[in-house]
Amino acid sequence: MQLQIVPARTGWHWIGQGVKTFFRQPLGLAGLFFLFMMLASLVSVLPVIGLPIVLTLMPSCTLGLMAATREVDAGRFPMPVTLFTALRGPREQVRRMLLLGGAYAVAVAAILLVVSLLGGDIAGPLATGDDIQPEDLQAALMQRGSALLLTLLLYTPVSMAFWHAPALVHWNGVSPPKAVFFSLTACWANRWAMLVYVGGWALVLAVVGNLLIGVVAMLGGAQVLQVLLLPLSLLMAAIFHTSIYFTYRDSFSAD
Repeated sequence: MQLQIVPARTGWHWIGQGVKTFFRQPLGLAGLFFLFMMLASLVSVLPVIGLPIVLTLMPSCTLGLMAATREVDAGRFPMPVTLFTALRGPREQVRRMLLLGGAYAVAVAAILLVVSLLGGDIAGPLATGDDIQPEDLQAALMQRGSALLLTLLLYTPVSMAFWHAPALVHWNGVSPPKAVFFSLTACWANRWAMLVYVGGWALVLAVVGNLLIGVVAMLGGAQVLQVLLLPLSLLMAAIFHTSIYFTYRDSFSAD
């Protein structure tokens, strides 16, 4: 396994490959993503243990969606069992994936703890039930914005560290600590391509959002927005997850 340095324009290529591949098998890939979201929603409602379980299984589910993309890229239909690819291998490999998921859960929990300690109560005066003064509302909104910015700053290195890690553990046989290190190194080495990739997706979402607003304005009202917003958001999220596989494929090559 060798790290490949790609030009910045590759970020647009990753987006294009994700869109192109998704629409080769839209029902299969969308169905797997919806299955993933449904399972995550069902598990997350469990008291106390729900969210930790979801976070621990997140790298495994990400690998499952990447495996589904690889199946479509190879001309095959992604079966539902593909979502559980990471948990169907040898016992040692499954153990490594769960260790990686545990590390991810701990990292996210640490971020939430830091934000809660430094950002304070995001709801602030909104949760008191008293009459809210304009200055209180403004302060609450500023506090919430600061907390969101802090979360983004803290989560960015965590996202880089775990971006390629599931694929490296499952397909390359790398141990979780090394996978996290190699993932962080690869994202930093290809930071310009990753910035174009993230910025490109932000641009795509902005364009789609504006188109949605235009459609709502023509068809008339908030009811149309409520009908279209959720399925369109899930569709865009499914296409985004389809593109993740190509960021891994082009960042590493067989030795």
